[in-house]
Amino acid sequence: MGQLTTTRAVVERYLAALNAGDADAIAACVTDDFHNEHTSAAGRSLRGRAAYRDRLGGFLAEFQGLRYDVDDLLVDGDRAAVGYRMSFRLADPAGVLKPVAVRGMFWFRVSEGLIAHRRDYWDGTTVQQQLAK
Repeated sequence: MGQLTTTRAVVERYLAALNAGDADAIAACVTDDFHNEHTSAAGRSLRGRAAYRDRLGGFLAEFQGLRYDVDDLLVDGDRAAVGYRMSFRLADPAGVLKPVAVRGMFWFRVSEGLIAHRRDYWDGTTVQQQLAK
């Protein structure tokens, strides 16, 4: 029971930091050797808390008003799966900010109270279609 509570609390703290747009708080939720893995062709994977923190400023600025709304949060030991709806505003090719919403799935592995690995599944084509409208 304790590991499930810890894993859930770590994931919920991470999602709250993302929704607050607080790059330092987000980075504080991950391990030094954090693996941020993207499966979308539009995403870029990386390793390490420092590299992740360096990228967060630009990510949060580009994806304005970023919000993750959780559909499901399933925990199994040190692992969690989160179905989400991500919404934000993003500039289209002409520079016009447009609202975007996309569904996706996070997979997490938690180690010693921090996120060690995050795998993100979402469809970049859905984002491009919304920007083209």
